[in-house]
Amino acid sequence: MMAHAPRVARATVYLLGAGPGDPELITVRAKRRLAEADLVLYDALVHPDILAHCRDDAEKVFVGKRAGRPSERQESINARMVEAARAGRTVARLKGGDPYLFGRGSEEAEALAAAGIAFEVVPGVPSPVAATAYAGLSLTHRTLSSSVAYLTATESEEKDRSSHDWSKLATATETLVIFMGMRKLASLMALLAEHGRPLHTPVAVVQWASLPRQRTIVGTVATIAEAAEGLGLPSLIIVGDVVSLREQLRWFDTGPLFGRRVLVTRAVHQAGSLAELLRDAGAEPICVPAIRTVPPEDDSPLRAACRVLDQYDWVVFTSANAVDAIMAALRRDGGDARRLGSAAVCAIGRKTAAALRVHGIEADLVPGDSRGEGVLAALTAVLPRRGERARILIPRAEVGRDVLPDGLRREGHSVDVVGVYRTLGPDDAGVVALREAIAEVDAVAFTSSSTVDQLVDAVGVDALRGRCLASIGPVTSATVRQHGLDVGVEATEASVESLVTALEECAFR
Repeated sequence: MMAHAPRVARATVYLLGAGPGDPELITVRAKRRLAEADLVLYDALVHPDILAHCRDDAEKVFVGKRAGRPSERQESINARMVEAARAGRTVARLKGGDPYLFGRGSEEAEALAAAGIAFEVVPGVPSPVAATAYAGLSLTHRTLSSSVAYLTATESEEKDRSSHDWSKLATATETLVIFMGMRKLASLMALLAEHGRPLHTPVAVVQWASLPRQRTIVGTVATIAEAAEGLGLPSLIIVGDVVSLREQLRWFDTGPLFGRRVLVTRAVHQAGSLAELLRDAGAEPICVPAIRTVPPEDDSPLRAACRVLDQYDWVVFTSANAVDAIMAALRRDGGDARRLGSAAVCAIGRKTAAALRVHGIEADLVPGDSRGEGVLAALTAVLPRRGERARILIPRAEVGRDVLPDGLRREGHSVDVVGVYRTLGPDDAGVVALREAIAEVDAVAFTSSSTVDQLVDAVGVDALRGRCLASIGPVTSATVRQHGLDVGVEATEASVESLVTALEECAFR
């Protein structure tokens, strides 16, 4: 028996299940542990969006193993975890699916235990549970299957012979799930048939389970090898009568945008809501920002405005970014939202209103039309009559349309426009990522004119020709056309919800 060194009380290594693919299937506990880690060692099948839960200063290292490609040896991964933990770092070992289900997580836990390193295991959604649910199957069913067996077709190279007894396995359970068996699919089906599985038994192969690129092929023990010939890795094989449920239970691959890839060009911290809506429609959002939001080069006007907020009659917040910038500046100056005093607040767009609500501020006015013209009309209707001057602050991006401030000034009001953030284009690595993404997507979603301008500056108009360009509204569409490009679809109102609806109804048809 292996002797184990005494362990310290608090876990310093977390073995985390990332789930089967869909980044929203990671558990709440795994997200929390991931956010605590100094070092994150992640596998090949971990969705890149999950890494957004890491701290900005965390070291993220790819240690994935893929068949037929050079990869990190398991002994090296074990040693890296032990070394980092002994150096006082908190380590997250992020593994696809569940750490212990054919994931070698138990070997890693053994290595940590032998080294005296405290660890914690956070289970993940196992791939067979996701693959069957997302493909419209069911591992068990009251009338079709009361038993399930999991097995891997790829066993340890250290074994001198297979541990599988096919004479028992072939018919021992009503549902059989085979991992890592695509390269042996024909021979596996032959073994099942040889040992008693009827040739007409339904079989499904599910590739890329829970992702919009998921493919599901259905056949029988006799036909599945030929039917699934074009599928590769990662795939799961499900054998049993539960496969016959697919046409009744399928839901994921019937989404209006299923299988479509959409480039989300918003800044990283704002991409989440649009990405979630696209996933709900079955699309695969590719989040590569075309813009970066940074503080103004000179923040003295911002600081000065924050000190006299209560002297304004109205403060017009143009975006959630403007809300964040003002609130951050207030905190730096030792203040908070109470500095607004009796000033009325206008929020342009529901997302801006929601951002204000986080700080305990309920907007007095949220215009139905988020364009400058619409906001001007809504404000003019509630401001004092011509000749009665109101003092108005508009915190916004350093560069923006002047329809609103110019219109208010024409009405006789005093307007201060303060640039509270700047939008910049991507860095060199971001440009490369954008070019690669554009080459693979079906559509590009634009949520503002600045994303259009910055993307065109980064990659050029030719890279965007032939793609469906989706615009959040008329102003953004006008910017697209100014660059000589066609608008494929336009939202009926300036919201990400409407943008996705427009894609569902019009795009790709």
